[in-house]
Amino acid sequence: MKKSVLLGALSVAGVAAGVASAGTLDDVKARGKLNCGVTTGLVGFAAPDANGEWKGFDVDVCRAVAAAVLGDGSAVEFVPTTGKTRFTALASGEIDLLARNTTWTFSRDVDLKFEFVGVNYYDGQGFLVPKELGVSSAKELDGATVCIQTGTTTELNLADFFRSNNISYEPVPIETNAEGQQQYLAGACDAYTTDASGLASTRATFEDPSAHVILPEIISKEPLAPLVRHGDNEWGDVVRWTLNALIAAEELNVTSANVGELAAGTENPEINRLLGTEGTLGEMLGLDADWAQKAITAGGNYGEIFAKNIGETTPIGLARGLNAQWTDGGLLYAPPFR
Repeated sequence: MKKSVLLGALSVAGVAAGVASAGTLDDVKARGKLNCGVTTGLVGFAAPDANGEWKGFDVDVCRAVAAAVLGDGSAVEFVPTTGKTRFTALASGEIDLLARNTTWTFSRDVDLKFEFVGVNYYDGQGFLVPKELGVSSAKELDGATVCIQTGTTTELNLADFFRSNNISYEPVPIETNAEGQQQYLAGACDAYTTDASGLASTRATFEDPSAHVILPEIISKEPLAPLVRHGDNEWGDVVRWTLNALIAAEELNVTSANVGELAAGTENPEINRLLGTEGTLGEMLGLDADWAQKAITAGGNYGEIFAKNIGETTPIGLARGLNAQWTDGGLLYAPPFR
């Protein structure tokens, strides 16, 4: 589930600079479809269901952008990417947007020439172990074999954690979350490490989730964020403010159920500007006045998207935690719509 190192950074950055000048917003409108990069399959975040339809937290971000730009949340081509292939897919123009459990870091932003449009999930790296291993802390994993996805920031975080605690480990390299799950259940590694949200998602698919424990240590900061190419500010603004619209809508109690009614006009100027009944925010983005209405209608506001895909009533069972609104003690905070 994560994050690529800087192999090929210069070549990726060079390709990105060339593609960005094309004007992604115009390309998406002309194509009539958004090409959105997602993970190869992580239940709750992005995975095809039994009918082959993509569902999940990250998938709904893609659908919101498609709805804002094209008026149709289903006008999306989902492109599965791995930790190694995702940045090349974005830089080359194969995808317009990467919404895939990707950590916002300095080098990815600056050296790889990408633009992170805002955090949609605040996460941190953790460890999953079988309960029968009898381990209650990651610091007890001295000499353990650890399944870890290659091409990710997870690798460096893992090395740093074991080094700082003066303990050793043997890495078991994997390419995808599906392979990691398979290797872990087969006993090829004592522990599996990735973002804690990914561990919760993976454990939820097990035959007996209660037989596996997520250890208490969170060993890194992993602000997961959708990203676009550098140099295409118009497109970056569209994706950034679509994400902000979903976050602001929750704060303002605008939901997929009441957005139509509120769009007729309210006494709250911020809601009116968000929904396009006052001001010209849509025009500033090169979109219709009701762009945010369409984005919210596609899958709900941020809270609705969280609850239905990964919330406490789902098999993933994640609490809001840091991903609660700032008014509820979390870190979610959308800039003003004015």
